[in-house]
Amino acid sequence: MESNYKSAGVDIQAGEETVQRIKSHVKSTFNKNVLMEIGHFGAFYDAKFPDYEHPVLVSSVDGVGTKLKIAFLMDKHDTVGQDLVNHCVNDIAVCGAKPLYFMDYMAFGKLYPYKAEKIIEGFSVACRQNGCALIGGETAEMPGLYAENDYDLSGTIVGVVEKSRIIDGKNISKGDLLLGFRSNGLHTNGYSLARKVLLEKFSVNDRPEELSGASLGEELLRVHKSYLSLIAQLKDNMDVKGFSHITGGGIIGNTKRIIPQGLSLKVDWQSWQWPAMFKLIQKTGNVKDEEMREVFNLGIGLIAVVGKDMASKAVELAKAVGEEAILIGEVA
Repeated sequence: MESNYKSAGVDIQAGEETVQRIKSHVKSTFNKNVLMEIGHFGAFYDAKFPDYEHPVLVSSVDGVGTKLKIAFLMDKHDTVGQDLVNHCVNDIAVCGAKPLYFMDYMAFGKLYPYKAEKIIEGFSVACRQNGCALIGGETAEMPGLYAENDYDLSGTIVGVVEKSRIIDGKNISKGDLLLGFRSNGLHTNGYSLARKVLLEKFSVNDRPEELSGASLGEELLRVHKSYLSLIAQLKDNMDVKGFSHITGGGIIGNTKRIIPQGLSLKVDWQSWQWPAMFKLIQKTGNVKDEEMREVFNLGIGLIAVVGKDMASKAVELAKAVGEEAILIGEVA
């Protein structure tokens, strides 16, 4: 029997079909700084920043984690790309940066072009919403490493910030307030525990009464929220000492990264209500409060650290973009 690449599990034609399917999605994110069409060996972005005196590039790389397992079970692939872009955007936005461009990596057990197109459609939706260009990526077919219907994603984002306006928490002091802003679910963290607990009892199509009519899968696939517009509203109109994007490690684990040495965090865990999904996870799996706080965002996806004299202004500015600022604690 003759051997060839396709018989080994790699379909070059599927890759070429995927490129043709995604071109319009990718080009919809381009701006005047993008210098080349897709398909070259490198992606070109014009690095002129006339509005910046001392521009500093800020970059971050991340993945979606085992939230992908829910997408596989639901056979729904148009949201996980949005998750990845928004997660990466938040990670640089909390440093004060404006996103410039995003690049992706997708690895499939078997490349189904329609799945790849849906994922990249999600990338492009989120890139347009966040004002950044999707300028390149890599698609790999890796039979034997991934199961046929499985895939993995990672993404890299690059942004820019004026050096004098970098937000790094160095001016945070004792007595500063922690203002929390709501998440819309698990975002992209804690899914290994959530799946272990919930899928032993429910299927993704079940509708637990705690979720008020939504299916478990729908709730678990809620798109990771972008906080870019909220962060811009606050940093451009007041003095914010620090921002914390609440991902793996929870509120304490992430916020202590920006707190100067010698200071600590005092969180009032009763100052907001957990969303129903977190209550369902805790109840179903008999998970201790300490574990929940370490693994999940518990309904707070972003924290701004502000001086006491800035708190009321922050509340009003957030309200102007449809966000509620919740006083959840202080720096001690």
